[in-house]
Amino acid sequence: QVQLVESGGGLVQAGGSLRLSCAASGRTFSNYVMGWFRQAPGKERVFVSAISRSGGVTDYADSVKGRFTISRDNAKNTVYLQMNSLKAEDTAVFYCAAANARRLITTTPRDYDYWGQGTQVTVSS
Repeated sequence: QVQLVESGGGLVQAGGSLRLSCAASGRTFSNYVMGWFRQAPGKERVFVSAISRSGGVTDYADSVKGRFTISRDNAKNTVYLQMNSLKAEDTAVFYCAAANARRLITTTPRDYDYWGQGTQVTVSS
């Protein structure tokens, strides 16, 4: 089992920044591909960003490219999502997830084995 706890969400004005953190415990963190997903009210959960086990490969949804940066610190068992130039449409609950996937990286929710409880991000326009 892997336990994931997100933090760093909150209310921010459009154009502002937030840094989300996701602390993992339970299993060897570096064995897992890590991802961030988000779910807006009334919508499905969608991919935001993912990072490979070593941190050397990353992927982003088109909607956040150039604004969000994912990173991980395997020594601290933590993955981060730096979010800049936030827009009202970024408002959602953000979830981190861990995948024990064969692939180097994955953007598919069903590939992820463990999920955090989510942190609310609200961007006011």
